[in-house]
Amino acid sequence: MMREGWRLFIENTGDMAFAWMAGDASEAVRKVDEDTPDVLVLDISLPDRSGLELIKDLRLLRPKLSMLAVSMHDEKLYAQRALKAGARGYVMKSAPQKALEQALRRVAAGGIAVSEEMSEEILKAFSTGAVTESQDSLAGLSDREFEVFQLIGQGKNTAQIAEGLRISTKTVDVHKMNIREKLGMSDPSELSYFAIRWAEGQKTL
Repeated sequence: MMREGWRLFIENTGDMAFAWMAGDASEAVRKVDEDTPDVLVLDISLPDRSGLELIKDLRLLRPKLSMLAVSMHDEKLYAQRALKAGARGYVMKSAPQKALEQALRRVAAGGIAVSEEMSEEILKAFSTGAVTESQDSLAGLSDREFEVFQLIGQGKNTAQIAEGLRISTKTVDVHKMNIREKLGMSDPSELSYFAIRWAEGQKTL
């Protein structure tokens, strides 16, 4: 439904054409290779892998491809990660249609598209060289650690996380240990509780 909504939205602009849509990262990579669009709009949450990892891969395959990341998740956690990965913009799914169109046009023109609030946060980070005040401890996690944290929040066990990310269970355990260290938690059950509560909070956004 979301993809169909974007198709109708783009076609109704009058001066932009909708090229194609894909249901997962694998299909997207294949279609980008067959028919590279001017701008690729992609969701951070994909069924087969992380949208951040897809952005990184496509940046290597198509360095000139402009990408606009969309998500239901808090931009304070994801926007800078998406830009670091190689996206040219980040917009919340809940943003008004006018903001979505402005973001798409800005990225298509070669610019960077984030909300005014996020733009200020990024400028502060670059000007001071420090982490902005609004960023919490989760911002200190690497992209892979953040993926593991999200899956813990979904109630996945170590084996399920390993299978989903295509890594070994030992690697998952190392990531969990690093996450607990960065979040100041010594008890594994404390991490699970915190991650699940965080995931529940994201559903209300």
